[in-house]
Amino acid sequence: MNKRRILLVEDEQDIAELVALHLDDLCDEFVVAQDGYEGMRLATSGTWDLTILDLRLPGPDGLEICRAIRRTRPYQPILMLTAKSAELDRVLGLETGADDYLTKPFSVLELVARVRAIFRRIENMQQAPLPEADSKEKVSVGNLSIDPGRREVLQDSKKIELTAREFDLLNYFARNPGRVFRRADLLDNVWGYGHEGYEHTVNSHINRLRAKIESNPSQPEIIVTVWGVGYKFAGHDRITAMDSAT
Repeated sequence: MNKRRILLVEDEQDIAELVALHLDDLCDEFVVAQDGYEGMRLATSGTWDLTILDLRLPGPDGLEICRAIRRTRPYQPILMLTAKSAELDRVLGLETGADDYLTKPFSVLELVARVRAIFRRIENMQQAPLPEADSKEKVSVGNLSIDPGRREVLQDSKKIELTAREFDLLNYFARNPGRVFRRADLLDNVWGYGHEGYEHTVNSHINRLRAKIESNPSQPEIIVTVWGVGYKFAGHDRITAMDSAT
């Protein structure tokens, strides 16, 4: 098994020490960068199983570092730390490509639970894309092709770059066509946990996903909103399963 490596980019020493204390047992290597300059260098020059980014940093901020990571490492998990009152920062963090966020002050138990869920997802990715029936088969939906084996999505034969969470979300929808999911359902089944108040995480990921796969994101035809309930994968009459070896 590969050694787990966590990078924390946090300029507040007391928070950095608290996070290190509680996450040290979950990884083989825990590295702290105390400003955005060091954080940018480490985040873009090494391979990490998880990067935890504070948004407000001296030098490049968390959003800049997140963008830099996503340009070259679309599947590297990113957890954002934001101020409780900075809702716009949380939205921007998710739109930029963060997988999840925690607001300060945060519960240490919740932080540990989030990190465990991320590592479980990484292990599941390495063993099997998703624990669904026929999850290793390709799925074709109109001009969209999903290949769980390669974790690749093609649209009109052109590769669509998705983050790990975006891919898992799309794949989960495609394996359950026509089924309506509440946001809490998606948090439980795709993120691996459910917490009241974090439904916005789902909304932001679906918006990003729509921007990449829908011809008109403002009028989606693939992932549609069921008002007052949640979301569903539409157009299920066009779904075709194919062996991933073909």
